[in-house]
Parts: sequence; structure tokens; C-alpha cells
Amino acid sequence: MISTDDQDGTLHGNRQDWAIQASGLTRFFGGHCAVNGLSLNVPRGSVLAFIGRNGAGKTTTIRMLLGLLTPTRGQSTILGHDSVKLPPQVRARIGYMAEGHPVYPWMRVGQYAGFQSSCYPHWRQSTFAAVIDYFAILPQTKAGDLSHGQRAGLHLATTLAIEPELLMLDDPATGLDPAARRSLLEAMIYFTRNRERTIFFSTHLLDDVERIADQVAVLDYSVLRASCSMETFRDRVRQISGHFSSPPPSDLPEIPGLLRATRSDNDLTLIVANDTGRIERILNSLGAESVDEQPLSLEDALTAYVGRQGKKSLFSTVGGEP
Repeated sequence: MISTDDQDGTLHGNRQDWAIQASGLTRFFGGHCAVNGLSLNVPRGSVLAFIGRNGAGKTTTIRMLLGLLTPTRGQSTILGHDSVKLPPQVRARIGYMAEGHPVYPWMRVGQYAGFQSSCYPHWRQSTFAAVIDYFAILPQTKAGDLSHGQRAGLHLATTLAIEPELLMLDDPATGLDPAARRSLLEAMIYFTRNRERTIFFSTHLLDDVERIADQVAVLDYSVLRASCSMETFRDRVRQISGHFSSPPPSDLPEIPGLLRATRSDNDLTLIVANDTGRIERILNSLGAESVDEQPLSLEDALTAYVGRQGKKSLFSTVGGEP
């Protein structure tokens, strides 16, 4: 597993250093395991992208972290407090945007401000007004008449207006057109100017990640496969190509950390995690005339890491050889 933290399955260290900690977080629905043994530390002031396909367990994880769903086993803390018994004053420091941006269709946009402000000790009306203006939302409009992008804007306005220390966003850009997605991301970037604040956002839209995230966690088939900085992820996932004098062999040996293998004419290209020079030696042993490392975009690296091909590799920067 790629990690910049000690992910030994225990909550440890100074809780003030972490906005979120999870240890062995697991949730079953009947016989189905939605999240399996997730351990994660999220530094305060970071922007973490929680990556995974639809159905990977992202929403279930977020709901457990927020104390909205009881784990089958494991534990987590958020802003230093046990997730399953968060006091109201701690919940008031957390902004949460639920998946799908549900609204009260009969309520007018302007009424949302009064409704929400009565529930939180901190409310900045100027922030609410600025965000709805940015999304071209009129206060007198009924929420049920808003476009999908405007509903996302309304949710973001009510979330930011409470001045949260931690912003939890569950697939916030899903279903939005490109213009609305851009507006949402720009608003999130503006929010991160205060580095005391933390953003945890789940997504399966990989091109959103590089613009705003400095940390990444990858959930694949209910298991956390990576948790690290963006820089570490880029360094640890590589694309290496071998050129052969004839078509490369179709049967490959066991290749440590293999994520994806593709063949094109006389070339064999491998995307691997945690290579320490072994891949070049393997390609040479298969008869490659030359071996080169090729540029790999972050989106391609993430796609390979959550893809169905290859054998998943756990990699870690802590404790021994990956």
C-alpha cells in the first residue's frame, strides 16, 4: 500500500495533527463487505481526493467517518473525536455535501440561509450570498426548480457559510456539466486558501483530482490500496516499455507490482507500482532489445491502479521493502 503515514491499524500520535483517523474500519451489509479494514490518516490542512469506482465503498466510508453509519468493526476519529459519538459542537465544525445534492424542493433559496443559520453557531451570510451569486442562483427561486449544477452550488453555499474546519464532499461533481464542474472546483480552490481547513472529497472523475488535491487515497473493491501524497503516487507508479525484435511473449512471468500490461506490435508496455529496477531486468530477461521509461499522466496512473487488469500491489513508504 502506498502510504506516507504509519498505517499499522491503530489510532496513534497527536490527534491534533490529523483531521481524520481511521483504524480497521469495516462495514458489512448482510454478506456483502462494502469497506474492508480501512486504515487512514488525513493531515489537517490537506486536500485529500478519495478515489474509487462507483460501488467501491466511498459513500459508506464517508458515512462511517461522520458517525452517520455504525461500522461492523474498527474505529475512527474526526477532528480528534470518536466518530460514533460526535458532540454537536464538533459537528458544527464539519461541512458535509451529500451525494446527489438533495434539496427541499418547496423551499426557496433565500429561505435556506435562515433555515441553516439557525442550526449552526457560525454563519457568514456574505459567504452564502457570494456562492449563490457565483452560480447565478436567484434567492427567490424554489430549490426544486434549480438545475443540477445550481443545486450543487446551493449545497456548497450552505456548507461554506458555516465556516467549517473540515469539508466532506461525497462525489460533488457527479452529473454536472463541464461548466458547473469547473465552477464547483474553483469554489473549492478558493476555500482551500485558508490552509487551516481540510477537504476530503470522494470522486471517480479523475481529471478533477490533479487541480486541487495534495493527498490521494484509492479504494478498490472495498480495500484501501493507496494513501499518500500526490507526489509520492506519481513517483511510485511508473510506465516502462520494452522493445523486441519480434512480437513480445504472450505469457508473462510473475511481475511484482504489475498494474497493466499492453502489447503493440513489437512493444510490451507495463504500468507498475513500486519498481526498484526489477522491471527492467525482467524485460531484458524476456529478450527486450531496449527498455525505456515513458511519461505517465496522473489520470492514467490512477486509472491503472483501480483497473481490472494486472495484480494489485500494496505499497508503502513506511517499514521495510514495499
